[in-house]
Amino acid sequence: MNTGIQPGVVVIGAGVVGLSAAIAAQARGLSVTVLEREAPAAGASAGNAGAFAFTDILPLASPGILKKAPKWLLDPLGPLSVPPSYAFQIAPWMFRFWRACSAGRVAHSTAAQTALMDLSKAELEPFLTQTGTIAMLRKEGNLQVYESQAELNAALPGWKAREQHGVEFRHMGAADMAIIQPGLAPRFTHGTFTPGWYSIADPKLYTLALAEHFSAQGGTIERAEVSGLHPIEGGVEIRTTDGRTLRAQNVVLAAGAFSHQVARSLGETIPLETERGYNTTLPIDAFDLRTQVTFGGHGFVVTRLSTGIRVGGAVELGGLKLPPNFRRSEAMLEKARSFLPGLKSQGGVQWMGFRPSLPDSLPAIGRARATPRVVYAFGHGHLGLTQSAGTARLVADLLTNDRTAIDIAAFSPQRF
Repeated sequence: MNTGIQPGVVVIGAGVVGLSAAIAAQARGLSVTVLEREAPAAGASAGNAGAFAFTDILPLASPGILKKAPKWLLDPLGPLSVPPSYAFQIAPWMFRFWRACSAGRVAHSTAAQTALMDLSKAELEPFLTQTGTIAMLRKEGNLQVYESQAELNAALPGWKAREQHGVEFRHMGAADMAIIQPGLAPRFTHGTFTPGWYSIADPKLYTLALAEHFSAQGGTIERAEVSGLHPIEGGVEIRTTDGRTLRAQNVVLAAGAFSHQVARSLGETIPLETERGYNTTLPIDAFDLRTQVTFGGHGFVVTRLSTGIRVGGAVELGGLKLPPNFRRSEAMLEKARSFLPGLKSQGGVQWMGFRPSLPDSLPAIGRARATPRVVYAFGHGHLGLTQSAGTARLVADLLTNDRTAIDIAAFSPQRF
């Protein structure tokens, strides 16, 4: 072994995916250090909706989205938007997204997504038990609501696809919806309830608890922004923006929306874009919320956390540099007020975060082309929390050269 190469693993990124992977590697007996440009749970892991959306197997890239997208894109505050100043830059990504919407590619992505969801669900509770966070798990389901029979009918092909992959759900009318979630506006006449939809008490507190567990088990978390990676004999050289050079046997790149910038130093161009997610977290007594409610036609959800009621969602494809447009948060909150007439909308805290997304809605999980000593684990879009335990299992398998729990060919970072 070369002198100066740190044994074990360096994980880049202290979000929920990076920390989960670090803990899984640690459990295999590996020495692990985590490098984070800000602090644990500083990014999308802090402000997401807190859902383990195991039933959400259909890719965002789909024929259904292609039908809705033109209408949505005309509304700058709608469920899907691209700021005009960013439209040219994102055009190549949008072309790949369009190609991923073909029936054959959607079927391929759905099968791969289902396999990762099944693995993630199987790994979740053992992982929560291992990390002492099992008490934070909630199993309250999700209610998707519709404003007409026609809107429900339009969604039926998607539910048929879920049924074929073993997802449990039941359609219902307004009376049954009111039993599950009282207080919905009368405009919502139909709904679909998925009991297999889990959530976490608070995603930020959960991610911070993972950081604490990792440290308690002997792991180290250091603040450092990585500028590049370079293969060397017996390991990987890690360069930071403050001029430091570190060396490790193996590296896991799980830096979320910034991952593709680091991968570029290895000669790989990975088409990762940023879904800028917005939300407002209201006080806990803002509404008597009993399940997560998804307003799919409007692109947002309302979630009960231990720390408040979170109203958020939508997709703004605007990269990493544009300033937040909190009018999007305000627009969702205004709709939520009319959809849940008893909602107290005062005293909320706004947030915007970066969700790393690839055109086919699948993450990049696998080895770098330049060296097998770098493992990629990023690009989960809005499913990072959901797929964190499954991704951690796969990363640990790769680091220890074990057979991966599922076939990861569909998640190859080199598939584009």
